[in-house]
Amino acid sequence: MSTSRFRPRPGEALALISALGLLLTEEIALGLAEEEQRPIIGAFLVAASATGLLIAAAVLLHRWLDIRRPLPLPPPGPNGREFSARALEDFPMDAVRPLLLSEHAPQLGQLYSAWILARAGHPAPWIARRLGIPRAVAQLLAEAARD
Repeated sequence: MSTSRFRPRPGEALALISALGLLLTEEIALGLAEEEQRPIIGAFLVAASATGLLIAAAVLLHRWLDIRRPLPLPPPGPNGREFSARALEDFPMDAVRPLLLSEHAPQLGQLYSAWILARAGHPAPWIARRLGIPRAVAQLLAEAARD
């Protein structure tokens, strides 16, 4: 399993740094507050922290679900064809033909979509996740697209 799929995005790293800064500021505020104000400030900080945790959990759940949701296949084009002949130039049909005959074979439309994404420069793990095809198939198409 690749660890790159859980690498934080720039906005997420900024949010983490902001949350750590907020925790430090909270500790300073509690330390500087007078004795009778500490319970009120503490309750406010607990509520703010709980809200932050709920938001973080919602964001992570959304990201987790988004990673595992395959993209739908594109609708058929004119004359019932999904892709133009030019988009499928150099498609490695000889290499993928054995894959089409396997037990859990991907659909030909998925392979065409993967080919187009590979030619656009997308990495094989990303293509495999987004289209719901085996990683080995996506890797084969990505390598053929680079050649």
